[in-house]
Amino acid sequence: MVCSYDVTRRRLFALQRFGIQPGLETVCALLSDWGNPQRRFPALHVAGTNGKGSVAAMLASILHAAGVRVGLYTSPHLLEFRERIQVQGMTIPEDRVVDLFARLQALPACAASPTFFEATTAMAFQYFAEERVDLAVIEVGMGGRFDATNVCRAIGTVITNVSFDHERYLGSTLPAIAFEKAGIMKQHVPVVIGPVVPSLEHVFQEQARHVQAPMRVFGHEFLVVAHDAGTFDFLGMNGNYLHLRCALEGQHQLVNAGCALAVLEAGVMPRIVISESAIRQGLDHVSWPGRLERLGTRPLMLCDGAHNPAAAACLKVSLQRILSEHDGCRLILVVGMMQDKNHAGFLGMLVPLADVVILTQLDVSRSASVEVLKRALPATDALLYERNSPQAAMALATGLGGKHDLVCVTGSLFLIGHVKSLLAGTNYEPVVG
Repeated sequence: MVCSYDVTRRRLFALQRFGIQPGLETVCALLSDWGNPQRRFPALHVAGTNGKGSVAAMLASILHAAGVRVGLYTSPHLLEFRERIQVQGMTIPEDRVVDLFARLQALPACAASPTFFEATTAMAFQYFAEERVDLAVIEVGMGGRFDATNVCRAIGTVITNVSFDHERYLGSTLPAIAFEKAGIMKQHVPVVIGPVVPSLEHVFQEQARHVQAPMRVFGHEFLVVAHDAGTFDFLGMNGNYLHLRCALEGQHQLVNAGCALAVLEAGVMPRIVISESAIRQGLDHVSWPGRLERLGTRPLMLCDGAHNPAAAACLKVSLQRILSEHDGCRLILVVGMMQDKNHAGFLGMLVPLADVVILTQLDVSRSASVEVLKRALPATDALLYERNSPQAAMALATGLGGKHDLVCVTGSLFLIGHVKSLLAGTNYEPVVG
């Protein structure tokens, strides 16, 4: 009997009960039973505390514009599970999810009770192999060394940056976190390192020497230069691209674009011709929902999935720019976060900008309560409200916001997904993994 997509999705989501289990044994066993589909296509592997999803989206967009048949695997999703697995910009069809999950469950290794992420990673790799992609762009789920994606056949790797997040699994110091992310480096495979503090460079240099991986570091082997007109230049080792534009908002996205271009230059262009026009078209048309995404006007409503202090610092720069361009604009901040995040560090970055702060929580087990967030607030003159659901928080925000104000929803991609589903009138079914 063939299950429906809804039944399949519920059974797939039920694998969350196995939690997060860093390690490669289970995913390797699943893929081995499936004939190792990950070996049938090359990949670009993208890690980093922040920005890795944006870099992955840019890479896929440029490759698609260049005529490459490209797969894209990212996490988490915002609205619908199928967003995680895409080929040529199209989400995986429902019937393929049903078929792949049924086949996965029949594999002998499935008796080992794979986690949700291990199962979806195996399904994505099998789908890409069956779809005969020329190249896949694979976003790391968490860390790198023991992430289920770290079995891909990479021809280029990227580590966008290193800051505190997921300390329970990755370590409590930046060198420890950097070491976990450096674990995606492969033998003789070029690696691109985004902006990192100088004290961490030796972590990457040591691992790169160990696996003999050519390393390119932002600010050394490549650079981006921003212009007032919203354009930027990429200065690389093999050439320069001038007056580029990126559809993703925020100065930090220019750095992400630089990382994407650097890994294309190092790992892909020796194999595949990518024209300058494809680079320009790909960056011009890239889409990555939930990152400084505009959800409405009058009041202007933005959502951003920032959830740690480093990401909040990037968001702060963008909010300051918007506020400076609009006299009399008030910032109404809607915040919901997960329990395991640095609430004080995150709120300390953004709350000083706000005129109104609305704290909320999601109906998921890992959500921080409004009371916990309230205790983490810095001293502020902003008006403070508490609402126990995203629906109530958004109703209040839109009611308070005048046509010249700015509403920013942030703190968690799960909150962003919930808000986007509210606006779209669809059901929200989060997967924390």
